[in-house]
Amino acid sequence: MRAITIPKPGGPDALIWAEVPDPEPGPDEVIVDVRAAGVNRADLLQRQGHYPPPPGAPDHPGLECSGVISAIGPEVTGWAIGQQVCALLTGGGYAERVAVPAGQLLPVPAGVDLVDAAALPEVACTVWSNLVPVGRLRPGDTLLVHGGGSGIGTFAIQFGAALDATILVTARAAKHPRLRELGAAHAIDYREQDFVEEVRRITDGHGADVILDIMGGSYLGRNVAALASGGRLVVIGLQGGRKAELDLGALVSKRASVSATTLRARPLTEKAEIVRGVRDEVWPLIETGRIRPVVDRRLPMTEAAEAHRLVESNDHVGKVLLTIG
Repeated sequence: MRAITIPKPGGPDALIWAEVPDPEPGPDEVIVDVRAAGVNRADLLQRQGHYPPPPGAPDHPGLECSGVISAIGPEVTGWAIGQQVCALLTGGGYAERVAVPAGQLLPVPAGVDLVDAAALPEVACTVWSNLVPVGRLRPGDTLLVHGGGSGIGTFAIQFGAALDATILVTARAAKHPRLRELGAAHAIDYREQDFVEEVRRITDGHGADVILDIMGGSYLGRNVAALASGGRLVVIGLQGGRKAELDLGALVSKRASVSATTLRARPLTEKAEIVRGVRDEVWPLIETGRIRPVVDRRLPMTEAAEAHRLVESNDHVGKVLLTIG
């Protein structure tokens, strides 16, 4: 089969469409013939040599895909050859075929196009696992989402709104109208406005009950300042660096918490548990139209370099998909 390979880490042109060995299903795996794969910032880091795949994962990138099951391992039950699915992956989605643990499969939600379904697994699993078990988001809470125009951001806006939270986002001003359409009550231009001051103003001094953060180090102090009493800061990205000084006094005075998580390196059992939670609690929201995949554009898999340039530019809203066929 063919896949996007990275013979040598580097810029977008390091991505090469080449022949690679066909995957074989393990006892508890299926083979999915890929129709589309979502592009995530983790893929960009892997291309640059900063985020190698975990042991046993394919060398080529891709953390989510959609497609059709073409083979099934002997221990797999509940899935059938020819079934349309989408999947959370440890890697390998930028390819014509990929082996997927059965516990990481999801049916394509009713009413969602097979290609667009590739925009759902990574963001749905990331958002649900961080806002529900970790962030304990409740109806009436104020949720601040950094990077509101990203795939994670556009999904978190819709999911939070579906849970009857009030959604605040940071994003470039040009993206604000679209983010309000998705359910954001207030949008903050992080380049022109101090988000801490804006959060305090918007909430009459209460602060954000939950913050979903992709920046890490550069936002740590300001995120703590923006938290409400009892607030929960959940860090899921390090775009602003790995290290920062934390004022524990500020955290203690608010009885607040800071959590940090990753999804890719979790054990298979934990991923399967998250996927079950998403299927039970998020898929019904998609099938009733309360949440929908937000796709900025589709590009052929052979144009993976262009897709990476687009995501790096931060000019997109929602997901960029790579398609086959």
